[in-house]
Amino acid sequence: MTLIKSMTGYGRAVESVNGREFTVEIRSVNNRYLDCTVKLPRSVSFAEEAVKQAVKASVSRGKVDVYITIKSETAEDACIRLNAGVLEGYLTAMRQMVNEFGVKDDISVSAVSRLPEVFSVEKPEVDEEQLLADLMQVVKQALAGYDAMRCTEGAALDADLRNRGNSIADLVSQVEQGNAQTVVDYRARLEAKLKEVLAATNIDESRILTEAAIFADKVAVDEETVRLRSHLQQMNTMLDGGGAVGRKLDFLLQEMNREANTIGSKCTDVRLARIVVDIKAELEKIREQTQNIE
Repeated sequence: MTLIKSMTGYGRAVESVNGREFTVEIRSVNNRYLDCTVKLPRSVSFAEEAVKQAVKASVSRGKVDVYITIKSETAEDACIRLNAGVLEGYLTAMRQMVNEFGVKDDISVSAVSRLPEVFSVEKPEVDEEQLLADLMQVVKQALAGYDAMRCTEGAALDADLRNRGNSIADLVSQVEQGNAQTVVDYRARLEAKLKEVLAATNIDESRILTEAAIFADKVAVDEETVRLRSHLQQMNTMLDGGGAVGRKLDFLLQEMNREANTIGSKCTDVRLARIVVDIKAELEKIREQTQNIE
């Protein structure tokens, strides 16, 4: 069964591979689209696109930040060499300055070491293909932990949405029952009012039936409640299917709110109006939760 996933998550992996210690951290927050940023040492900048593609294969949307650090466990990464010929040239020129111009002789190691090209840094050739393979091995581990956390949070979101959907379905039933009673109460009030106004006990029954029918048509919410129930069913179907359903749920929720607003505009009874407010409150909580779903 494919579960829904949260857009927020965190994963970390540390492993030593072929003389290097790789640390990969992945964290994400909500975002409308997938936005992946990779921060890694300049020496492995060639790996940025491969890391992004690995993230893209696991994530559909969210603001994802990947942090990579690499420490060498050997001293073979760089060799510092003294350019004796260059240093000798500097010293000769400096001594000439002292002898010919009377400049104070303050030549020191710290001074000459800062001169250009006194030292050369030689780095061994790096097998980029192997280095990339080693790095991606750790990236996959971090992604696995990151994905597990998103699934755990997704399961909690799934349960919460279903519970709120059930609450809305119960409230809709109350609206349907109350709406039918509203028509009955209206007919009774209408009949009593007509008797009072006309001061007679013989009232035209057809007139009462006609007025009650007109009122019933104006306050009928059957179509809206049926559609709202259908939307709730569709939400559960989306949750059952799992995957990246966040955007679809956003659109579906707009339709639910539209039906709830129409029901609210038709409910003249104060008690029913309060129930509709409760429905809208639950829909708002669902909207907040769907913002976290991938």
